[in-house]
Amino acid sequence: MHILIIAATPQEVAPFVQLHPHTEIHITGVSVPATLFSLQQKLLNKQYDFIIQAGVCGAFTDDFDLGQVTLVSTDRFADTGAMETDGFKDVFDMKLADGNAFPYRDGWLDNNTPLLHTLDLPKVKAITINTIHADKAYNDVLHKKYNVDIESMEGAAFHYCCLQQKISFLQLRAISNYVGERKKENWKLKESIAHLNRELEKLVTILLK
Repeated sequence: MHILIIAATPQEVAPFVQLHPHTEIHITGVSVPATLFSLQQKLLNKQYDFIIQAGVCGAFTDDFDLGQVTLVSTDRFADTGAMETDGFKDVFDMKLADGNAFPYRDGWLDNNTPLLHTLDLPKVKAITINTIHADKAYNDVLHKKYNVDIESMEGAAFHYCCLQQKISFLQLRAISNYVGERKKENWKLKESIAHLNRELEKLVTILLK
């Protein structure tokens, strides 16, 4: 099986790389545009059977512990639209795009890979944004509108590419902070990366059996 592991930054997968230096790792860079372009370029040159995106994220509520590792069951682009006087409207609300045109399902990018449902990790709904906000009011708008658990800056781009290319995939996210918390001393980044890489190793072992 040809497996590709991608991450936005080298730090997020550094422990795994140290143990498995010959595993194919691709660093996409941070943000939606970087992920879309970088991953698509990678897929033009080689075919893969399975792709894993590993990274940290922010959780919207303390229902999740810092450091906890999750699997993203569905993701969406959450800051492409307009902030109107009556709230945020995305491109699907504005009828500028069809929310049920492939690869979307009501604006969501679902992961239907069977392995997702067999792994013993919490399954979460995610949104992807290009700007991280400390503004509680703005974060509350997104949380309420989409009823999600976590946010990242790359996940929906990853889902979009894999669905378009019809490649099986999983998005593995460790919660390093709560959304809106910009004081890095309150984050659990080191612990999150450690937990993320342990779960990443388990996942790769399962895929290679």
